[in-house]
Amino acid sequence: MNKLLIALLGSLAVAAGVQAADLEAGKAAFEKHTCASCHGADAKSPILPEYPILAGQHADYLAHALTAYQRGQAGAPASANIRKNAVMGAMASQLSATEITNISAWLSTLPTPLQVHE
Repeated sequence: MNKLLIALLGSLAVAAGVQAADLEAGKAAFEKHTCASCHGADAKSPILPEYPILAGQHADYLAHALTAYQRGQAGAPASANIRKNAVMGAMASQLSATEITNISAWLSTLPTPLQVHE
């Protein structure tokens, strides 16, 4: 029962975080930090096929990834769930927690070619 309650409270906290996001500020931060230069203005047309499509991804996944890039850039130990990438580390290290929340929420609302196969 405790695990169910914790899971429910965690889900509500995530949902509240997305609702508290400012989507217009997320779009503005995406533009300000020149994310489109690699991921495309629509966030689904990256300049190289190796670069991920961001449009339509889950907001919590995007926020986690950006935070992991920040930890990697800061030299956090490997056990700290980090991502190491020189370009993304440098870009993510410029973002505030609020910008990460807003960008992630805005990207999650965009139309996407991504799909789930059943």
